[in-house]
Amino acid sequence: MEAHQIDYSRKWYVMAAVVMSTFLATIDSSIVNVALPTLVRDLDADFATVQWVVLAYLLTLATLLLSMGRLGDMVGKKPIYTAGFVVFTTGSVLCGLAPTVYWLIGFRVLQAIGAAMAFALGMAIVTEAFPPNERGKALGINGTVVSVGVMVGPTLGGLLIDALSWHWIFFVNLPVGIVGTLMALRFVPAFKPAGRQRFDYVGAASLFISLMALLLALTLGQRLGFGDPRIVLLFMGWAIFLAVFIVIEWRSDQPMIDLRLFQNSLFSINLITGLMTFVAMGGTIFLMPFYLENVLGYGTRQVGLLMAVVPIALGVVAPVSGALSDRFGTRPITVVGLMALLVGYYVMRTLDTQTTMLGYVLHFLPVGVGMGVFQSPNNSAIMGAAPHGRLGVASGLLSITRTLGQITGVAVLGALWAGRVVYYTGTVLAGGATTASAAAQVAGLHDTFLTNMVLMALALVLGIGGLVRERKLRQRATLQLNS
Repeated sequence: MEAHQIDYSRKWYVMAAVVMSTFLATIDSSIVNVALPTLVRDLDADFATVQWVVLAYLLTLATLLLSMGRLGDMVGKKPIYTAGFVVFTTGSVLCGLAPTVYWLIGFRVLQAIGAAMAFALGMAIVTEAFPPNERGKALGINGTVVSVGVMVGPTLGGLLIDALSWHWIFFVNLPVGIVGTLMALRFVPAFKPAGRQRFDYVGAASLFISLMALLLALTLGQRLGFGDPRIVLLFMGWAIFLAVFIVIEWRSDQPMIDLRLFQNSLFSINLITGLMTFVAMGGTIFLMPFYLENVLGYGTRQVGLLMAVVPIALGVVAPVSGALSDRFGTRPITVVGLMALLVGYYVMRTLDTQTTMLGYVLHFLPVGVGMGVFQSPNNSAIMGAAPHGRLGVASGLLSITRTLGQITGVAVLGALWAGRVVYYTGTVLAGGATTASAAAQVAGLHDTFLTNMVLMALALVLGIGGLVRERKLRQRATLQLNS
């Protein structure tokens, strides 16, 4: 597809269509978080079972994103994207009708299949629709919607649960899904990929098994213990099938993932640092409703409103950050964002049992600003490094790092917090960490945020290393041009 074949005059209509699905897919990865205490009560389930309402969605999404991205590159992005809208909306209605927690978990899997079909291709469709000199701004807006969806879920969920019931956190998707499907049919361009391509079934299967083994190890490990032989076996399965996948991809003439993309160290740095930020954010967003309800004593509606701190900051900062990256380059802006995140998690370590509403907002605000500054240029750098024929896979890689980050954050940081709460309590709690004293829960949070600081410090080192390397490459290119 040549540049002159693209009708850039329709770019904002395409953006509007993509934003609809992006918002729905991401909001549903987090809207259930604030409902977890309610689901425990209303569905007569324990915390470990209810947690799978979140994890089943994220597990399914993470294991299918790359396959859907590859299918989009092969058969065209529009049919996969539009079908995803329909499947997601249907799954949402069924979730709202679920009579038990187990039916709810099953319908969340269906919902996630549709989300994977649409979410894997959103960034690629936006990248195609906008000229290169506006890519940062466009992906900044889309990235804002992604992050706002992830963060605004608890806010909207809290309001709906308080005013109606938990069922409506799913029913609310129906009108948006219908409108979004119609917009996708009308505005998303139907570009046909050139040439006949084959789908790498063996590679897709080995990747699926590898990812599922990893994600099950991370999620089940917090209940069984990460030293349990079954969890160790799952980690071994992940490593073995990942090695098999890499061998298959190197030998395939039409691979699922073109591994040569990772020979670009700057591309790899962007993916790794993006993963780290979402690990920290995923764990933080998962734990905050329990802190606000159990420690500070706020109701569901107040919790939902307080969780809006990050989306508001992101909504203001991310588009500006994306536009600045078009002008000054992506690398310096991402480094500034990582610095802000490091400071933000340091500030959050001062939360206590007496924190006021205003104090909570001021503590959480730097994290939202940091994510807004970092995410847009990071997305732009990743998509800009991918060749046109691999935009779907690059978009899938970007999405999977975000989803894997959330899952890892929920599983590992959740387990870390629970373990530290037990440590500070001095005894195993029959009702779990959420029944511990407020002081013990806060002490566990402080240790969790310290872990987030370590993650952000490592990401910052990588980001600065990428900045130095990029400048050296630019200087080398200038010297060669002048010689």
